[in-house]
Amino acid sequence: MTLLLSAGRVVTPARIFAPGWVLVEGESITDVGEGAPPRPADVDLPDSTVVPGFVDIHVHGGGGASFDSGSAEEAAAVTQAHLALGTTTMMASLVTASPDGLLRSVAELAPVAADGVIAGIHLEGPWLSPRRAGAHDPALLSDPSPAQVEALLEAGTGQVRMVTLAPELDGGLETIRQLTAAGVVVGIGHTEATYDEARAALDAGATVGTHLFNAMRPLHHREPGPIAALLEHPGVYVELVADGVHVHPAALRLAARAKPDLTVLVTDAMAAAAAADGDYTLGRLTVRVRDGVARLAEDGAIAGSTLTMGSAVRYAVQVAGLPLQDVVRAATLSPATLLGLAGVGDLRPGYRADLVVLDAHLEVQRVLHRGQWLP
Repeated sequence: MTLLLSAGRVVTPARIFAPGWVLVEGESITDVGEGAPPRPADVDLPDSTVVPGFVDIHVHGGGGASFDSGSAEEAAAVTQAHLALGTTTMMASLVTASPDGLLRSVAELAPVAADGVIAGIHLEGPWLSPRRAGAHDPALLSDPSPAQVEALLEAGTGQVRMVTLAPELDGGLETIRQLTAAGVVVGIGHTEATYDEARAALDAGATVGTHLFNAMRPLHHREPGPIAALLEHPGVYVELVADGVHVHPAALRLAARAKPDLTVLVTDAMAAAAAADGDYTLGRLTVRVRDGVARLAEDGAIAGSTLTMGSAVRYAVQVAGLPLQDVVRAATLSPATLLGLAGVGDLRPGYRADLVVLDAHLEVQRVLHRGQWLP
């Protein structure tokens, strides 16, 4: 199928075409341009903005389903719920579980990733600080061991793409080296690390701060902790949850302006995203979702979010006041580049034909996935 689409604005991570057009042949983009299209457009959207399909590298669930079960059916339900709202590429994040349970989930999700339903697996735990456990069961947290790391990587058959850990744990730095040697992206998160410990982790190969500001030692002028280390390092990405609950707009602006090309918007969504309020589980813990905010029933700690990437983009632009092009990059190309995902996250010839149509209020209107409009 050939599709020529024109729009009032086509926003890519590199530039804005206003007006612009995109030519799609089959599952790929073959051309992008500014001004009038080379022939009458098949779809003309003069009042809309077209952006690349969103890439979410930190999401636990959605549509009432969760990746933690490890089942292909639940994984498909999560991805379909977010796909309908613009996320065309997604990595499955797993919370801390028992050693056997985590191995089982990784082994069951590996073929789902190999089939392209998800872009890979992200292990958020069990190697996290009990003092910054957040929505992870403290009883299941542990220090890393080379054997445990190797077992999980083997179970994942190359599909474990990212691991979040607290580098100050015994064996933390050695584990970062072990993971990066295996081609795995390492994030610093759920951590009580000092500034020096965080810098040592970055020197060892960590390249991203997992949900910056949340579940980590806070910034202090005498002990700046991991936040300063992550923000000042020139090659390190930072995840941000732009939902108005996790991070104040001023903090969002602070980080995004410090790292306009290395900011990554994530949802950290749990099962209640694109679903109703109610009681859910995250790992072994009960989560109460009220008015769209997810908190642990036991102590009220934030337990992921009910965010979708479209809502994160809208919040970052309309509330935090960040430039649309920077926000689009943070929701598309930057996460794809961080994970080394080829052919997604941009509108350019040869890339997969994934795009999202936004209205004047940046609400998602239509989604094109692999060259096909979603129903």
